[in-house]
Amino acid sequence: QQVQRGQALFLETSHGCVNCHALKGHGTAVGPDLSVMGRLSAQAIVTAVRSSATQYVQAVKLKSGESFPGMPAGQEENVAQFYDLSKMPPELRKIERTQLESATNQDQWKHPPSVADYTNQQLADIIAYIRASVTGQTKSVSAAEIE
Repeated sequence: QQVQRGQALFLETSHGCVNCHALKGHGTAVGPDLSVMGRLSAQAIVTAVRSSATQYVQAVKLKSGESFPGMPAGQEENVAQFYDLSKMPPELRKIERTQLESATNQDQWKHPPSVADYTNQQLADIIAYIRASVTGQTKSVSAAEIE
């Protein structure tokens, strides 16, 4: 039951984890690999979930005046690639270097779960799903474990 609730929250398209993370063949592999996370303690996972992780996100400004929070996704000789985190799911954008004004560190973008107002029980459900997906074990996670 808890794993199914966690799966529903994980796969929810408006702000679920599936928008930036891949797990069990679902999702977009923009954010960190959750197959490693699923082996950690519930407290370690919730710490990562609540983290803003802004060190991976840059403020991308184009010469056209457009700007967006972007996660670097590789570079080619004349093209910079960023996942545009203002879109859900994030959109891979290839930007000609001649059109790029700047890409600098920022501290305004927040990890979606940190602004989604998940309850401790909802976070426990998500963690139970991640752990079950990675380890195959359906051990329940209590809300008290992640406070």
